[in-house]
Amino acid sequence: MRRSPGAHGHRTAAAVTLALALTAALHQPASAEPATLPEVRAELDRLYHDAEVATEKYNAAEVKVTRQKKRLGTLRAQVAATEKKLNRLTALAGAAARSQYRGGGVPAEVQFVLGGDPEHALDNASLARQAHLGTNRVIEALTGTEEELRTRGEEAAEELKRLRRNRSSLDSHRRTVQARIDTAERIESRLEEKQRRELAALERRNAEEAQADWVETGVLDTAGTEGSGAGREAVAFARRELGKPYVWGAEGPDSYDCSGLTSQAWLKAGVAIPRTSQEQWRLLHRVPVADMRPGDLIIYNADASHVSLYIGDGRMIHAPRPGRYVTVAPAGSMEILGVVRPDA
Repeated sequence: MRRSPGAHGHRTAAAVTLALALTAALHQPASAEPATLPEVRAELDRLYHDAEVATEKYNAAEVKVTRQKKRLGTLRAQVAATEKKLNRLTALAGAAARSQYRGGGVPAEVQFVLGGDPEHALDNASLARQAHLGTNRVIEALTGTEEELRTRGEEAAEELKRLRRNRSSLDSHRRTVQARIDTAERIESRLEEKQRRELAALERRNAEEAQADWVETGVLDTAGTEGSGAGREAVAFARRELGKPYVWGAEGPDSYDCSGLTSQAWLKAGVAIPRTSQEQWRLLHRVPVADMRPGDLIIYNADASHVSLYIGDGRMIHAPRPGRYVTVAPAGSMEILGVVRPDA
């Protein structure tokens, strides 16, 4: 469709400011069309979503690093213990070899035949056999311990390699998170105060509309109103954390990201669950959305990148994104992937 020659004259100052903000933040050439509030909101949603995906990857890598550091410590302790055992067995083997050398190494059967006193010869034969068997046992133990030490050492070396790889992955995800957040914050910082208020109002309106559409499906007609004992404790914990800031990678007590809040809420209720939203979705028991009850976790987005704690009456508590705080929000205000129940 052709634009009229005077079309550019109808751009408002606000629209021009939004276009400049988006262009400057993303370092892209200026578009022929002005950026609108919905476009800015969509771009911010994309950036914060990408940041949250990277945050959950960071959290998963951090869990691996913590586990591997503990495993490496255990392996190193086992290597040290095995080295001590090897040194002790080496000393015993040396002593046994010297003893046999001093005794001439005569087999017990020969000592029995040559001995003038059969009973004494039997005693000597028994002692000789015990010494021989004992030496063999020491040598066998020494060989086994050397093999054990080699295996433990190889395991420790491999664990160290995995740890270094995951630390590198951790750094990569950290940079991705920060880059997305920095870009989003630059966009928001260039908006005028009035535009920020309009953007917030647009966000609330879209959330309310999404919630209304979700409720109209009748999904809440069969939803539970009472959670389990542990579920109620998880909800009570989340309520106490309202108002605390979102900080990516945080799991309390002063700040949280989305899965940090849900995992800590259920941990306080006595149930240990996975750290990330993806693992919560993958490993916890799934229930139909229509059967959810307070305490259940609602997983959002096709990539399971966000999670909240359902508290009943169509509401949830979650840590939304950087710059926001733990809050109560409409449970259907975002794209629901499914529901999981930690204490099923």
